[in-house]
Amino acid sequence: MGVSPSSGLRGWTRGVAPLALAVAVLSVLQLGLNAWDSYADGQAALGAEVFRPDFLVYLSSLVAVNVVLTVSLNIVNGMTGQFSIGHAGFMAVGAYIAGKLSFEVKELAISGLPHAVSDQVLFTLSLLAGGAAAALCGFLVGLPSLRLKGDYLAIVTLGFGEIIRVVVQNTPALGAALGISGIPQHSSLFMVWLWVFITVLAARRIANSSHGRSLWAIREDEVAAEAMGVNTTGYKVRSFVVSSFFAGIAGGLFAHFVPIINPGSFTFVKSMEVVVMVVAGGLGSTTGAILAAVMLTLLPEGLRSLFLAVGGGDASLAQKVDQVRMPVYGVLLVVLMLVRPQGLFGTKEIWDVLPKWLPRLPRAPNSPPARGKEAA
Repeated sequence: MGVSPSSGLRGWTRGVAPLALAVAVLSVLQLGLNAWDSYADGQAALGAEVFRPDFLVYLSSLVAVNVVLTVSLNIVNGMTGQFSIGHAGFMAVGAYIAGKLSFEVKELAISGLPHAVSDQVLFTLSLLAGGAAAALCGFLVGLPSLRLKGDYLAIVTLGFGEIIRVVVQNTPALGAALGISGIPQHSSLFMVWLWVFITVLAARRIANSSHGRSLWAIREDEVAAEAMGVNTTGYKVRSFVVSSFFAGIAGGLFAHFVPIINPGSFTFVKSMEVVVMVVAGGLGSTTGAILAAVMLTLLPEGLRSLFLAVGGGDASLAQKVDQVRMPVYGVLLVVLMLVRPQGLFGTKEIWDVLPKWLPRLPRAPNSPPARGKEAA
């Protein structure tokens, strides 16, 4: 049976239309921020103080990076049922490769293009180079380890993350323990959230494709999937490479909006933070991963603001707040795991748990059926 041209056109439109809409919305938002910055500069020249959303932009960029990390790790830990705890290592590869490339070419420009456009083109190429390097590392790490079963992948990825950190820490060309400073701050709200959209779109397209059906089968029963003819090693390696690529992109974005990157930003603790976000959102749920990443990124800062408000804005409480808010953060995570051990949404998406009277998207035919408490 042939495929009609109209059906192919509809599929192409479904792929381009959401991306075009996202670009349009983010462009308007970025133009609004630029206009506000110009207005604030003009008022500052006149001696007036105007609110600048610099911290909110930084916090939003941090949320976006964590969303990319969480959604990408969910492809491996959630959809495929593997257990990787070295995501910060792939993030570090992307951050250092992209940051170093941008640092080396910051004085260059592409002839024939405006300076701002040239900077963004070079920035995008650096991001893609960082993502490609992380994907290559994911292939080299995943190919031997994903042939094994059990917790071997967790051990290998943990070792990889620590190896990358130690190598960077002892490489003078990468700044050693002091890290790299002076990286051009080309990252913007438009760019980081555009990559969030691309990552989420890729994850959903994978989940709803024939490849996604194979990943779900591996997650549910790897032996049965292999007996049915699924190339389990091949699919696991592919999912691992895709996940590593987006982790590298997240690292590259991170390197371009922080003043300095150093090995302390990519420790085992960072990897576990991302794993916690995936588990809290629900293994296999893309929207759950997004919501958990947003909540758990903003929660520590929210607790800081709350404690400072309770203390009457006393600046001397800042150090005490940092000591108190993290244990509270941990207690809230424990409570979440006790109340919802399957995560916020389990394997479902947010439209699957909406009240019945609200309109919702149809459940993808390739998604796994709800089981146990998730079906309740």
